[in-house]
Amino acid sequence: MVLKYQKLRFYLEAIEPIALPPYKGSALRGGFGVAFKKIACVIKKNTCSECLLKDQCAYAYVFETSPPEGASILKMEKYESIPHPFILEPPKENKRFYEPKEKFYFDLILIGKGINYLPYFILVFSELGQMGLGRGKGKFKLLEIWNKNMIIYTNEFKTLKKIESESIEIPEYINLDEDNSEEEEVTIEFKTPVRLKYNRDLVVRLEFFILITNLLRRLNLLNYFHGDARQPGWDHKQLIELAREVKIKNNGLRWYDWERYSGRQKTRLKLGGLKGRITYVGKTGRFMPWLKAGEIFHVGKATAFGLGEYVVLPHNEKIKDRES
Repeated sequence: MVLKYQKLRFYLEAIEPIALPPYKGSALRGGFGVAFKKIACVIKKNTCSECLLKDQCAYAYVFETSPPEGASILKMEKYESIPHPFILEPPKENKRFYEPKEKFYFDLILIGKGINYLPYFILVFSELGQMGLGRGKGKFKLLEIWNKNMIIYTNEFKTLKKIESESIEIPEYINLDEDNSEEEEVTIEFKTPVRLKYNRDLVVRLEFFILITNLLRRLNLLNYFHGDARQPGWDHKQLIELAREVKIKNNGLRWYDWERYSGRQKTRLKLGGLKGRITYVGKTGRFMPWLKAGEIFHVGKATAFGLGEYVVLPHNEKIKDRES
């Protein structure tokens, strides 16, 4: 399985004072959805499901994709929608208030077929700048977009350079019978809250098999609906059973509460999750392809807001942290 993606950094400049919530992903994503529909929607219907153009509409694909007929291959009848083909990663800085002329940024990850919709994302954030952001709807302007060390778009010239997509390969077949890996520790640091459910309950103690179960499903669905749609040859049941053998050694995860206002539901939604570090011990090496892919594509609920972002810490960093 090969999943393509593009990671881009959008630089913005405040035109008016902007006040953002503690978790900035809430304001960015919420406003983005409204602006996207304003730009892309032709019919202006309330729901995409009744629209004749839903199969050709950028907004419907990006925000309101639903399982197509025949998707029962992945047991999609249990789920309301498929994963979005994008992730917004807000800045991690504590700064919440921006005065006119101050600059800030966010990262955007486009996944698979979602890469083709980059021009829409640019237009939409230009529109969002006019609509305003945060509590006081402070206006901003899009200055430029970077991919790695290269500027690919500027507000001055409004031309978009073509760039190559990146990709990550996950083995489609793993012979677990010939796995002679030794037990080792792995520490995962969640940069943003991770919100997972197990047996329909929110997870407050993140067992390794729960993390792997969610990673397997997310990566599989992303590839099925936004990638090449090929089904990998993983033995899900066997992988999850093996993941149960990996145990928690140190648990530094703590619950982090935040909320956002839903314009569609006209109410405030609580979207708390676990944040911090957790160390597992066991035969963790066999799961590293999925763990490394999750560093890019996140895991859990509300990943479009930037939730579920984590890094797998190198061993020397764990030792250093322990000694300090």
